[in-house]
Amino acid sequence: MLDKALLAVLPHVPRPLLWRVAKRYVAGTTLAEALEVLRELAAHGHPGIIDILGEDVTGPAAARAVVREYAEASDAVARAGLDAYVSVKPTHVGLRLSESLALELYRELARRCEQNRQLLRVEMEDHTTTDATLRVFEALHAEHAHTGIVLQSRLLRTPADVERLTRSGAGGLCVRLVKGIYLEPARVAHTEPGPIRAAFLALARTLLERDARVSFATHDAGLAQGLIALVRELDVPSERYEFQVLLGVQQRLWSEWRAAGHTVRVYVPFGPEWQPYSLRRLRKNPQILKHVARAALGLG
Repeated sequence: MLDKALLAVLPHVPRPLLWRVAKRYVAGTTLAEALEVLRELAAHGHPGIIDILGEDVTGPAAARAVVREYAEASDAVARAGLDAYVSVKPTHVGLRLSESLALELYRELARRCEQNRQLLRVEMEDHTTTDATLRVFEALHAEHAHTGIVLQSRLLRTPADVERLTRSGAGGLCVRLVKGIYLEPARVAHTEPGPIRAAFLALARTLLERDARVSFATHDAGLAQGLIALVRELDVPSERYEFQVLLGVQQRLWSEWRAAGHTVRVYVPFGPEWQPYSLRRLRKNPQILKHVARAALGLG
C-alpha cells in the first residue's frame, strides 16, 4: 500500500527533491559531466554507453538538433580515447514524425560513428514503435554493419523478431537484450517476472547459437548466473558477449561479474531531460521511492 501511495504522488515530487535521488542514475545535465563519469568508470575497468536523455521530439528541427548533440558526444568520446558508444532512442530522432526522417538521421549519425570507430545502438521503446523501429534498423544495418539493436524479453513478439533478424545468419548482428522497462498490456507482453526471465534466457540462447554478439542488460543476479552457465555451455568467446548495467544500480554485482572475467559496460545517461527517465527508474524500483519520501521529510 505504501509503494502504491508513493507511486501516486511521484509525478508531483518537486524537481530539486527528485534530483537528489535521480543524480544516482544520471551523469549530469552536460556532456562534460557525462565524460567525467565515463573517465571514472574507465579507471575502474568499465567501458561505457552514452545516452542523451529525451524522446518524442516535437518537430524535424528538434530531431536534427538531437543528432548534432550526439555527433558532438561521439567526437568527444573519440578524442578522449574512451571505450564507449552512443545509444539513441528512435522517437528522439523523429520516429513518430516520420520513419524516413528517423532513418535519414540515423544514417547521418552512423557515418559519424563509423569515422570514430564506434558502435551506434538503435534503442527500443514501447510496443507501439517496435515495427517501425525494426524497419529503420534493418535498413540502417544493411548499409552500416557497426549498428546494433535492442530487443525486449517482455514482449511476446520478440522470438519471432529474432527469427526474422537472424534468418540470413546473425554474424555481425549486435543485440542488447533487456527485460524491458515499459509497462505493457498482457495482450502483447509477459507481465510476471518468471516468464520475462525465462524468455530472456531462451532469447539469449537463440542469439548466441546463431553467432550474434549479445549484451546482457540486467541487474538480476539469478538471471546472470543462468547466462554465465549458458555462455560456458556454448563455449562463447568473451568478445561475443558482455554484461550491461545502468549507472548507479547494483554496483556490487558489477564488481563480482568483472572479477569473474566478464566485461561489464555501464549505461551513462545525461542531459536536461532527466526527469522522465528518472521517474521510470523510480517506478521500477519502489525501494528507491522510500528514499524520496525520507528526503521529503528531511530525513536524508
